[in-house]
This record gives sequence, structure tokens and C-alpha cells, in this order.
Amino acid sequence: MQTNTLHRLRDGLARKRDILAEWLHTTARGKKEVLLGPASEAAVRVRLEVLDGALAKADSQTLGKCELCHEAVEPELLEVDYTARVCLEHLSGDERRQLERELELAQAVQKMLLPQAVPRIPGFEIAAFSRPAQIVGGDYFDFIDFGSGAHGLIIADVAGHGVAASLHMAGIQALLRTLVPLHRSPAEVMRQVHKLFIHNSRFDTFVTFFIGALDASSRTFTFCNAGHQPPLVVRQNGGADDAPEALPPTAAAVGLVEDALFAERTIALEGEDLLVMYTDGVTEAVNRQDQAFGRERLGRLARQAQRKPVQAVVQDIRQDLEEFCQGMPLTDDTTLVIGKVV
Repeated sequence: MQTNTLHRLRDGLARKRDILAEWLHTTARGKKEVLLGPASEAAVRVRLEVLDGALAKADSQTLGKCELCHEAVEPELLEVDYTARVCLEHLSGDERRQLERELELAQAVQKMLLPQAVPRIPGFEIAAFSRPAQIVGGDYFDFIDFGSGAHGLIIADVAGHGVAASLHMAGIQALLRTLVPLHRSPAEVMRQVHKLFIHNSRFDTFVTFFIGALDASSRTFTFCNAGHQPPLVVRQNGGADDAPEALPPTAAAVGLVEDALFAERTIALEGEDLLVMYTDGVTEAVNRQDQAFGRERLGRLARQAQRKPVQAVVQDIRQDLEEFCQGMPLTDDTTLVIGKVV
């Protein structure tokens, strides 16, 4: 392998390792629990051990050596999976075809625009709002139908913001628009996303995902929450003081753990039920007293605006957020996706 290729791979691995180690040591425990879902910090340490092992091999110039012929594994293969131990020549026919499919998907990662209109779903209203903290950001939302015919509602948040986060976000968007129509459930999509990204040396951050599949005919909503802020469901039969139902993580954020398990849950929806999806830029926005906006305040606002059209719900939350911040600039991207059964 050429020296400059090995150096580039090592730099990418080192960045990935440093970001993950910093997250492990500096992130508040409560936020860790959300991002990890049912996984543990021990799983993150296993991922760090894998990265340390790859870095050690890079330092000894044994990274990317084929175990069969002892020649260098092709750089394009290492870009997708830095743990690869067999070169293309020694892959089986099925392995080669699988790699070709994964490379094609990886090449599909390119910049695309966020949706300019919400979908028309019988018996369901949707409104959305997204604003980056800088010129561009790493928040993402989309509406993509599954292969089963269910309507996909997606929100994601790339760690960080600005140009680097926006590039990752654009790639994730292109990838999901390829994957979702080919699968029948949110968990299936997340398993494929994890597989494509976990050993990709160009993917040096982590991403939270919430992917839901809405069956309009049965009014059921199946979701996989990979370390994302729990969306809120405001029930039509709830009292004024009742807290909304939270949809907690069912998996860790992509990029945090080596061996991730992606589970999903299904809930029933009824008339006037309100679904509030958001990124942490909303709940973690602070005012001049360094107080956070918080999930409780967001839930209370949603409860108060429940009977309004969804666009008015979005507007009420935006207005309250601006008043709460007292002119303080937003330090993170903010995104809202509101759905309502009508």
C-alpha cells in the first residue's frame, strides 16, 4: 500500500478514535443514556479497542495486509471496511457481489436538498421546520415510503454542526433514499446503515436516527430510535397536566458501538393524537440564565397546542423557543417534525 494512502487511513482512524473517546469522557450521563439506548458504555470501549487495534496496525504498517497472500488489500476496500483482512482476489463470488453493492451505495452518498413539501397521507397531517446554527448544519428530516407501503417519517442529527456535519447529513440522506424503499421496517434500514458506516474510514462521527413507519390504514406507528431524543406522543384522551408519552431509544446511535442491535416498537394512534419529533438543538437551547429549554417545556407546549393545525403547533413552539432564548444565538441546529391524526 502506498505510504500516503496508509497515512490518510490512519488520520481518519485517529480522528474517529479521538471523537469517540472525548464523547465517552465528557458527555453527561443522562445524554449518554439516551444516545446509547439499551447499549452500555462497555460497548463503546469495545469499539475503542477495535480502533486502537487498527491504529496499532497502521503504525506497524501491517494494516490492510491480506492474510492469504500477504499483499496489500485494495485501498477502495479499506475505505469501506478498515478491518478487511482479505484482498479482492481472494473474496468469494457472493462476498465480491456484496462489496460491489456496498460500494455503489457508498458512492450514492452525495448532497441532496431537504424535502420542500410534506407528504399527503390520508388521515394524517404533517408540518416541519429546520434551521441550522450556522449557514449549513447536520440536522436531517425526510419522508420516504417503505417497500411495505408504509409512510416513513425520519429525523436524524449528526454530531457537531457546520460544513462537516452537513456533508455527512447529505450523504446519509442520499443513502436513506436508496435504502428505505428496499426494506419493510425501520430496524432493517438501521441495520444496513450501521453495516455500511461502522468500518468506513471516511465516517468519523456518530449520528442519532429516529425512523418511523406509519400505516395509515391501521393507524399504527412502528419505530426504531437509534440514540435520538425521544419523540413525544400527546394523546387526545390525556388530561391537561398529563405528560406526553416518550418514544425512547431502542438502539445506540450509529457510530458509537461496534456490535449494535436495532430493535423496534409499534404503537397505536388515535384521532387527535399528536407526534412531536425534534433534535436536541430544541431542548438544549439555553437562555441568558443558562437554563435549558427542556423536554418538559416542549411537551407542555405541545399539549396546549394539541387541537390546533400542525403548522400552528410548529409556529407556537418556534415562537416560544425564540422568547425563551432572549436573543441568545442558537448553538446547535434545530429541527421539528410534527404529525397529527385527523
